Amino acid sequence: MSSMIGEKAPDFNLKTSDGVDFNFSELEGSWKVLFFYAKAGSPTCKRGCLTFKQQYDLFRSLEPPVEIIGISEDSVKQHREFKSELDLPFTLLSDPDRSVAEMFNVPVHLGTFPAKSSFVIGPDNTIHHVYDWLFRPRRHVAKILDALSRITDGGRFS
Repeated sequence: MSSMIGEKAPDFNLKTSDGVDFNFSELEGSWKVLFFYAKAGSPTCKRGCLTFKQQYDLFRSLEPPVEIIGISEDSVKQHREFKSELDLPFTLLSDPDRSVAEMFNVPVHLGTFPAKSSFVIGPDNTIHHVYDWLFRPRRHVAKILDALSRITDGGRFS
């Protein structure tokens, strides 16, 4: 995963929690954070998603705003229910066959659980930072915000 720093993020198409086709290339020109998580109902993944939710306004207040996108193997229906339950303001994508996780080299732990990993991706789709977040979602999101603040100058991307 970290070996992907400096590489272009692969393009992909997945379904959103609303069942709508999502094409990653449509976000070209925007900063984005892709975060992969294991399972919608797991306590650690809930905490991770809620931490991104708590900091969502801060991500969006950066100039230009940063897009947040969560990806897991959960079905569209499971994502819809999870997004509704937690009132998440960002896009959740269904990757049921792990094809996108594999494109990003997201490993599997304990034989079945995808690692929780995030990618900070620039407007030209270059991967700038890669982070793992097994059990510390607050620290994880803080690291991402710190990385973005180092890329920015007074809240504006340089």
